[in-house]
Amino acid sequence: MLETPPALPPSPDGSAGPQRRAADDSLAGDPADEHRTSLPGSRMNLPWSAEALWGQLEPLLPGLTVEIVASSPSTNTALLDRARVRHDADGVAQVRRSRESEAFRRRAADVQPCLLVAEHQTQGRGRQGRQWMAAPGASLTFSLSMPMNPPSWSGLSLAVGVALAEALQPSVHPTGAPRLGLKWPNDLWLIDSPSGESPARGRKLGGILIETCAVGDSRLAVIGVGLNVLPQPMGEAATGHAWAQELNTAPGSAAVNAPAVLALVSAPLVRALLDFNQEGFAPFAGRFADRDLLFGQPVTTTQPDAPQGVAKGVSARGALRVETPDGRVVEIDSAEVSVRPAAAGVAPC
Repeated sequence: MLETPPALPPSPDGSAGPQRRAADDSLAGDPADEHRTSLPGSRMNLPWSAEALWGQLEPLLPGLTVEIVASSPSTNTALLDRARVRHDADGVAQVRRSRESEAFRRRAADVQPCLLVAEHQTQGRGRQGRQWMAAPGASLTFSLSMPMNPPSWSGLSLAVGVALAEALQPSVHPTGAPRLGLKWPNDLWLIDSPSGESPARGRKLGGILIETCAVGDSRLAVIGVGLNVLPQPMGEAATGHAWAQELNTAPGSAAVNAPAVLALVSAPLVRALLDFNQEGFAPFAGRFADRDLLFGQPVTTTQPDAPQGVAKGVSARGALRVETPDGRVVEIDSAEVSVRPAAAGVAPC
C-alpha cells in the first residue's frame, strides 16, 4: 500500500520568501492558493503544497526552489533551457528565449537545485524521444535538477528507480497488492504474476528520463519522472498501463492523488541522488536486484551482438547482462538500446 508520508514542516519563518514563491504573484492574496504556483492566467485543480515541500527538501539541497505550474510542455526542457545560458561581452547572462523562459522568468539562468512540477505536461518525453502521455490531474510529472559529479554516471536511472519504488512500496513482497518492479533501465512496472513466475506479466506505472548539461566543473543533472496516478483514457495505449492508485489497497487508506505521491517520493529521491553523487551505483545494486523485473526472463534487444537471450541481472556498474543462446554474456549499457521481454503476455516497453 501507499504509506502516508511524514508531515511536512512549515517554512522556518512562516513567510513565502523568494525560494518558495509562485511564478505568478497574483495568487499571493488568495489564501486557498497559498501553497500553489501557476502560469499567468491559469489555475490548478490540485492541492499542491510547494512551501511545505520546500521546508522538507531545502535542508537536503540548500538553495533549492520548488515551483509548481499548471501546465508546461516539458519540465526537463524547461530546466535544461535555464542552464543553457550564453554571456555577452560584459558578462551579463543571456537566456535563450522560449515558452518556458517567459513563464519561469524569476529563475531564468539559474542552475541551483530546482523541483519543477507540472500539473499537466503537454509534450512530455520518454527515452529515445518517445512521447509520455499524461492527462491533467491523473499523472504526476516533475523534474528535479541539481549539479552532480558522481564517481561514475553508470546506473543513475536504476538508482532513481530504486528510490521511487521503495518510497511507493517499501515491501519487496507485498500482500494484497501488485508487486512493484523495475525494468532496466528506466521503468517502474506493477507485476501481476506471482513472484518468480515465468513469463512475468506486468504493466507500466512510470518512467524516468535523465538528461545532463555542463555547468562549470560539474554537470547539471535533470531527473524527469512521470508516474500514472489515477486511471486515465489512453486510447489504444490503455492496455499495459498501471496506476499508483492500485497500490493503495488497505481499508481506510488515504485518497491517492498526484500531490500525495509527490510528497511521498520527493525526499527519498533527493537522498538517493545525494548518495549516488558520493558513491555511485554500489549502494543500489542489491536493492535493484530485489525488484529486477527482467531477471531470468527471455528478452529481445536491438543490440546487434545480443538480439535475444536471457536477462541475468545487472553488472556492478548497472549494465544489463544478457546470456545469448551460444552461452556468451553480453553487457548492455547504452540507453539507446531497446530491451523487451520476449514472452507473450508482457506489455510492450
